[in-house]
Amino acid sequence: MKRILFSIAFFAAFGQSVISAQLMPQEAAFKDADVAIQFYDRTMYYPGAVHDNPIYIHISIKNNGTDTLRFKLADDRMFSLDFSVYTVRNTQLPQTDTLIRKRTTNQTVYFREIAVEPGEEYAFVENLKEYIAITEQSVYYVELNFYPELYKAKYTTLASNRLTLQVSPSPSAAAVSAIPVRADTAEILLAEELPPDKVVEQTIIARQRSLWNQYFLYMDVEAMLEKNDAARRRYRAASADERARMLTRYRADLMALRIDTDIVAVPERFEIARTTYSPTEGTVEVVEWFRYPTYRERKIYTYYVRQRDGIWMIYDYKVVNAGTE
Repeated sequence: MKRILFSIAFFAAFGQSVISAQLMPQEAAFKDADVAIQFYDRTMYYPGAVHDNPIYIHISIKNNGTDTLRFKLADDRMFSLDFSVYTVRNTQLPQTDTLIRKRTTNQTVYFREIAVEPGEEYAFVENLKEYIAITEQSVYYVELNFYPELYKAKYTTLASNRLTLQVSPSPSAAAVSAIPVRADTAEILLAEELPPDKVVEQTIIARQRSLWNQYFLYMDVEAMLEKNDAARRRYRAASADERARMLTRYRADLMALRIDTDIVAVPERFEIARTTYSPTEGTVEVVEWFRYPTYRERKIYTYYVRQRDGIWMIYDYKVVNAGTE
């Protein structure tokens, strides 16, 4: 009986050593590979809008060893890597339907073999939103698993560093809140796809009429708050609930003329002097006149705007004094 038990134990141990011998050479081949991720062109990120507001991640595979590093890279990168995105409570976000459908459909996966020499790296960029469904504003943590032998061979995995991702409320979602246009009617105003100069014009007129809801309709309040370095650090370190309270306080301070008094100053009249913009960014230069008891002052305002989901939003400004009259 002892002999039988010994034989079983021996073969079990032998089987385990065979499996280890099969895996170790592949694992050893990638021990000097370093996978790193970073934001490619960091900007304001919003939920949804996979193609209009992408989250581009720069992915690099570096060879820190002394031998040539070789790995497979699928033409469709969804068969070479996985993103993992977690909330602050460590809840993992789901993968997109597109990714799941591709992984569960029988198809031929085309790939190339990449060779990276010692000290060199291979890099490419992927849109995180094509892999992970990001539907809510929050702070998330992003990680990457790279499969050097493709997705079907997941026993060999290279893990990346972790990124902190902040997803802000969608401007279009914030802009669709109904606001009163006239106190004597039930007429409401919704955000429209206006050109940059009309957005600025409507914002100034709203301030002249003390229509605060309308005034904030086309303003990226979060970006305005983050103009201050100290406020930006506090805001980005805060929880989602605290950030919402900070934005509410910031709006209240603007309305009470306690901060950023230039942006909430009420001009006697104004003229749009010049408007320039690309498909996503623009500036609107406005001459504004302010009346005081004994004189009138002229100032040149430059409003910086950007487009998100078809809606132009004011996210910054500067003021230059142009003399008195």
